[in-house]
Amino acid sequence: MPFNSFSFLAFFGILSVVYYLLPHRFRWPLLLIASLGFYATFQVRFLVLLTSITLISYWAGLSLGKQRADARRHRLVLTASVISVVGALLTFKYYDFLVDALGVSLTADGLSDGSLPFPRFGLVVAVGLSFYTFSCVSYLVDVAAGRLPPERHLGHFTLYVSFFPKLIAGPIERARPFLSQLRTPVAFSARNVTEGLQQILWGLFKKVVIADRLAAFVDNAYALPAFTAPADLLLGTYFFAFQLYCDFSGYSDMAIGASKVLGIDLMDNFRRPYFSKSVPEFWSQRWHLSLSAWFRDYTYIPMGGSRVSQFRRYGNIMVVFLLSGLWHGANWTFAVWGGLNGFYQIVSIMTRSFRERVRVITRVPPILGNFLRCWLTFHLILVSWVFFRAATLADAMTILSRIVESIGTLPMPLLSRVVTGDIFISIILIAALMLMENLDERQSFWERLAEWPVYVRWGVYYAILVLLAVIGKWELQEFVYMQF
Repeated sequence: MPFNSFSFLAFFGILSVVYYLLPHRFRWPLLLIASLGFYATFQVRFLVLLTSITLISYWAGLSLGKQRADARRHRLVLTASVISVVGALLTFKYYDFLVDALGVSLTADGLSDGSLPFPRFGLVVAVGLSFYTFSCVSYLVDVAAGRLPPERHLGHFTLYVSFFPKLIAGPIERARPFLSQLRTPVAFSARNVTEGLQQILWGLFKKVVIADRLAAFVDNAYALPAFTAPADLLLGTYFFAFQLYCDFSGYSDMAIGASKVLGIDLMDNFRRPYFSKSVPEFWSQRWHLSLSAWFRDYTYIPMGGSRVSQFRRYGNIMVVFLLSGLWHGANWTFAVWGGLNGFYQIVSIMTRSFRERVRVITRVPPILGNFLRCWLTFHLILVSWVFFRAATLADAMTILSRIVESIGTLPMPLLSRVVTGDIFISIILIAALMLMENLDERQSFWERLAEWPVYVRWGVYYAILVLLAVIGKWELQEFVYMQF
């Protein structure tokens, strides 16, 4: 039951009405049943893994709360529980990938005849596994560090792990703010409901009208890159940048909006990322914020962060980005994507003072300077998206090489494509999106809309609904990050 389906919209509408009709003490059981039922619509067997990881984390949290005086047992419980949770992720997501990589390595060294040293199991990755395992790990580490008391209410903890808006693709919510909200009675708020529905509507628009329209072109362009026209490869690469953003941020908008309707606040996940003036800004302040914050707090800082020598700091950054790449999937393309972004980050730090001196000497007007920095940052990220989207490293290199080799001959083929129907509509939609996000940089569009007359507000709502109905792609294409 994906978010971009009429069945989900009906499910959520009925749930919201029942939720506010019930007394506070009955609301968490309702949300828990709804969340587990929602997850079961993907595959019932996924519930076994979700329940197992939840129970391990719950028991370990209680044990960590009791073992504070015994440092040795405390470390043992934390290590065993984190290994158990992360081990499930590694087994289901990376086992076959690691077996294949080991087989290739042994064959290259002449130590194998090409047969695999271990059997491949063909395990199916449970939907949302990467997200809820990271939620459990953050909970365990916070309890072990004394930043959070262990949650003794099994129902509340299970709901924290399985809460349906964030379960499939985040945000990767921290336990403290979520669990504290479950204990606080929620009164019906027309403002919360209005803002939540606005965010759901906008997220659905980004997914169904923009992302899924772009997806068809991107899929065709990247299917056989060696035989695709360079102009289509270039256009497909630009389109993928916006497809991925509208797809993933659209999911986050719907998740955050649905939670807000129910009186529960989730953390922001996106803040207009393609207006970033540097790669560090892109990752730390604008793109997939919950994952960036997770790696910062539970990987980068424990390794020493920036409190170590410059060389070690660069090593820490590269480790974090490589892990972030592999978190997305068992494919060398993701590792290269992560490594490339780590490289960008390191170069940005190394050249910061030089760039500041150039800025002072050249006296570039701030508006032009900001535009140029945004343009450069976007295109650096764009190159990395090629590795993120390509099926193999060979495909990624083919795409980049064919675009570079043909760059001088691309303007006319691109122009001939831009004026065609679907592509022209897609470009108009991207331009409208960027215009709205440019306005959001100063003040939220929805806050602006609230100041306008009621007939204007409803005119905007109806316009979005009409676009959803007329040009929306309702083929129920799954959200990109559901595969992670």
